[in-house]
Amino acid sequence: MEVFRPVPQTDPARPPGAQALAGGWCWFDRVEVLARNAPPRILPPEAIPPAALAALTAPPPPFPGHRSDRPAVMGVLNATPDSFSDGGRFIDPEAALAQGLAMAAAGADILDIGGESTRPGAAPVPIAEEIARTAPLIAGLRAAGVRLPISIDTRKARVAEAALDAGADMVNDVAALGFDPDLAPLVAARGVHLCLMHMQGTPETMQNDPRYDDVVLDVRAMLAGRIAAAEAAGIARGRILIDPGIGFGKTAAHNLALGARLSALHGLGCAVLYGASRKRFIGRLGGMGAEAPADRRLGGSIAVAIAAAAQGAQIVRVHDVWETRQALELWRASVTGEGA
Repeated sequence: MEVFRPVPQTDPARPPGAQALAGGWCWFDRVEVLARNAPPRILPPEAIPPAALAALTAPPPPFPGHRSDRPAVMGVLNATPDSFSDGGRFIDPEAALAQGLAMAAAGADILDIGGESTRPGAAPVPIAEEIARTAPLIAGLRAAGVRLPISIDTRKARVAEAALDAGADMVNDVAALGFDPDLAPLVAARGVHLCLMHMQGTPETMQNDPRYDDVVLDVRAMLAGRIAAAEAAGIARGRILIDPGIGFGKTAAHNLALGARLSALHGLGCAVLYGASRKRFIGRLGGMGAEAPADRRLGGSIAVAIAAAAQGAQIVRVHDVWETRQALELWRASVTGEGA
């Protein structure tokens, strides 16, 4: 099977005949053809099947926090004692609420609330405990006047149900409906948006020597299969987002390969979420080592967020909202020459 990957551009000198990538800020006048048993080759857009071209150019249906001029910024709020990124700074309910309000004030387009760490080696959290960490926080944010879309980052139907009852708008499932069979029917019944993420293995095992035949094609094929499963469960494709799962069952080389060809996912017809903020490979490649403190990976996190924007990603999931939003605004102004 051939996969058609648009080669995205953002230069203001857009040639005649160039196509808009997913109806967004990038354009393309070349397509890279990827296949398992053949070297990549480059074609003009008009040389690929019309249905494939239509899939690459059509904008995804609007999603919570949707932006048409740059990626939406999803702020990460981990109400956990063992998150890799913040070491339990927001396990206290008052601290978590204050952080959520700060992210909203900093310009987040979406808040993503999680009560279970999915870092490498993490064990599952009991359902009641995960609910206690997340549902009151979501209710508190709503009571404090936050009207931004809120996503619940969970694999579990009962946790998602409690979060939706508390005011969440979307479910972000790192297991892509592969953990709890009750989650898909819940999402379908509630008519909310769902993000399906790729993960090889489980959080406990995912970094135990992950391997792929071709990481870009393998991840894309898995996501296509999970989209089909979600649709079969009654979830409309227009309510599905996809995430390649940077760092979830992947080496640094896998992460870089996915980032470099992220635009290959647009042909699936869903908005693309990219979440690499503060991941270990940023410290490693940034000269500080993989064990560098997570809060010392800001520069690299911004760099990969901008790289994802240049591949047309519609959402970037980040810990540092204000800094990322500022960087994206300046990136957009720099590549378009507009905004002064």
